[in-house]
Amino acid sequence: MKLRSVLTALGLVLGALFAPGVGVLAATGEAHAAGKISHATATSMFSSSGITWSSSGNCSNRNVATCTSFDQLNLATAQGAQTLRSASGCALNITGGTETGHASGTYSHWNGYKLDFGKATCVTNYVKNTFSYIGVRADGAPQWKSGAGNVYADEGNHWDVTFYNCGGC
Repeated sequence: MKLRSVLTALGLVLGALFAPGVGVLAATGEAHAAGKISHATATSMFSSSGITWSSSGNCSNRNVATCTSFDQLNLATAQGAQTLRSASGCALNITGGTETGHASGTYSHWNGYKLDFGKATCVTNYVKNTFSYIGVRADGAPQWKSGAGNVYADEGNHWDVTFYNCGGC
């Protein structure tokens, strides 16, 4: 009887670990729900790919608009940034993550789908020469769509990128 209880409990734990939307990041052992990762995991991933980040407030608090936070970033978004870095060969500096202060919506910064990248000639040339121009957004920002379906919006002084997936990682 006791063995049955142990096996049942083990089955529940394993079922929870491998249920849709729940998993464990192999590199860190960090459990994540719905593909969400922590600020520390994201910065580790970005550092390993040579991606930098900065904030006007020199901070990472998700609840402060002048910070650049990666708390609750989608794993696919972080991987998408890594894919952009490796595919383009360009230096990338992230200037906006999941912190408050961005526009709301399902595919928003707050919900982990978007990153802002500082404007640089290399990135601009890569986006415009590699992806398909799809017109302007409602706010007037011109947009390009990658083959994977991710959308790059030119917001003047930075690229606002919506990662629906990891871009072929």
